[in-house]
Amino acid sequence: MKAYKRIKILRTRFRKPKQVYAFIDSQNLNLGTQRMGWKMDWRKFRQFLKDEYGVNKAFTFIGYMPENESLYEYMHSLGYLVVLKPTLEINGPAKDENGDPKVGSRDPKDKSMIKGNVDTEIVLTAMKELNNYSKAIIVSADGDFYSLAEYLVSRKKLLHIITPSWQYSTLLKEFESYIVNLDKYKAKLSYQASKRRK
Repeated sequence: MKAYKRIKILRTRFRKPKQVYAFIDSQNLNLGTQRMGWKMDWRKFRQFLKDEYGVNKAFTFIGYMPENESLYEYMHSLGYLVVLKPTLEINGPAKDENGDPKVGSRDPKDKSMIKGNVDTEIVLTAMKELNNYSKAIIVSADGDFYSLAEYLVSRKKLLHIITPSWQYSTLLKEFESYIVNLDKYKAKLSYQASKRRK
């Protein structure tokens, strides 16, 4: 009996600590909070992930633009693992053989857009890291992550889906019990510009 108890104690003592990873669609989070009238404080958000959910690693996925190097360095200094994705510049609407805008394309008055689709990169990283974490948090309101969420649930590894607001894809309704809406944390997480004393 004593030997059994000792083995049980040793197994408990050397059990690996719980690893929680967050996979963050930074553009979705940023634009989502801005649509609700507030700006995310990324320093506060990293601390929030650590304090509320014990997040050990927070992967944030961003479309790469050379002029934003200082931003990537800043995010890294806050404790994020920054994953950069090449971007594409989309100039105006698609054109037909006559050079006219195609039916259903964007308005010719629209300005060029910078597009950096990080969805595939997020799914790929979550799968590559699968054996390294106990629980995962997806930070996005995008329905493209339905299959990833479904798989993580089947493996009992989905902790939460954090959405910028109540406006999230209907595809994620199936995971409503996992969803955390950041609207209720607005006061805690919003960026406040420091006021200089006169």
